[in-house]
Amino acid sequence: MSGSGRAGFLATLKAVLWSFIGVRKRRDYQDDAASLNPIAVVIAGLLCGAIFVLLLVMVVKWVTASA
Repeated sequence: MSGSGRAGFLATLKAVLWSFIGVRKRRDYQDDAASLNPIAVVIAGLLCGAIFVLLLVMVVKWVTASA
């Protein structure tokens, strides 16, 4: 992505997942900043955050139920 157009949903999701890990190259960050739709980033972030929280709740319930 060289900033020529808007990124699709999968590119937005990929950028959000990389940000969850916290490892990005400066060039990738700049490309994302130029091509990603901020509203799509917020929606993808909320979606990934909700999935992460639900996954944690399920793991905690599984661990506490087997203890």
